[in-house]
Amino acid sequence: MLTAFMHVVSALGSAAFYVPLLVVLYWCVAPRLAARATVLLLLSAVLNTLLKMVFHDPRPFWTDPSVEGLAPHSSFGMPSGHAQNGIVFWGFLAMRASRPVPWAGAVVMIVLIGASRVYLGAHTVTQVLAGWAVGGALLLLALAVGPAVVAWWVRRRPAVQALLSLGIPLLLMAAAWGAFRPLQDFRYPPGWRREIIEAGGDVEPLSLTQAAMITGALCGFLAGAAITARRGWPEPAGALGRRLALLGVGIAGALPLLALNLPFGGPHPVQAYAVQALAALWVTAGTAEAYARLGLASRTRPETTPAVTRPGDGPPGHRQ
Repeated sequence: MLTAFMHVVSALGSAAFYVPLLVVLYWCVAPRLAARATVLLLLSAVLNTLLKMVFHDPRPFWTDPSVEGLAPHSSFGMPSGHAQNGIVFWGFLAMRASRPVPWAGAVVMIVLIGASRVYLGAHTVTQVLAGWAVGGALLLLALAVGPAVVAWWVRRRPAVQALLSLGIPLLLMAAAWGAFRPLQDFRYPPGWRREIIEAGGDVEPLSLTQAAMITGALCGFLAGAAITARRGWPEPAGALGRRLALLGVGIAGALPLLALNLPFGGPHPVQAYAVQALAALWVTAGTAEAYARLGLASRTRPETTPAVTRPGDGPPGHRQ
């Protein structure tokens, strides 16, 4: 029973939970809030991927016979991505609240996610603490400088925004390549391989595919958010049926990619980057345009809708 509970809690700190939640939030509830959270979470994810390659620290169940591997991971363990992204995601949402209950809920979620990773043998306590430290620092930095960065961004011309949307992710991808180069010939020691396989994991050669997927998604999302901000953010409203229609349009537009299994990338980093960029561009700008043309959602006034603001900022009546 406890193991099943820990698996559920751990899932609440994974991309398999965050991605669908943020997509639904963007399409059907609060696009600007989802945009802010998504950009921050993508930056956290690529930073975590970089740090794991830099430290290439083993997970505890790989090396400690007393630790049972209940989560089949073959990526490195320092710092914990679940812990890092958990404090970024749940901490950011807590910043939107003025009451203590959401704050308490966020703290409970952050602690439980970290504890679940230790219980499942996926991370040491040190790796979880490192994840919290990195995630907390990133969250505080975003809250401190984010408004100024966005104010500068929205004053740029569309061509400059397009170049930045491509250039920033490519610079991050170059950093990932720099961290990956010393590991090109890395092979898991036999003991590590055995433990990973026994836990149900796959021991594949290290690659840049995950970094390419994340940076590709960041590229598409930055470009899509910039386009949407200039044309006006969609304003989801109405009864449940109308919001379900928004969800349906979004899913229908993604089906061509899903049918080809492309949104999950491929073995080659270039393919992974391109596919994720295209998917993110549809999620942001594509759906916003479709909603407007189909009459499913009105648009906000472009000049009052920066993509990322300090929690609580925004036009009166449009707190997201």
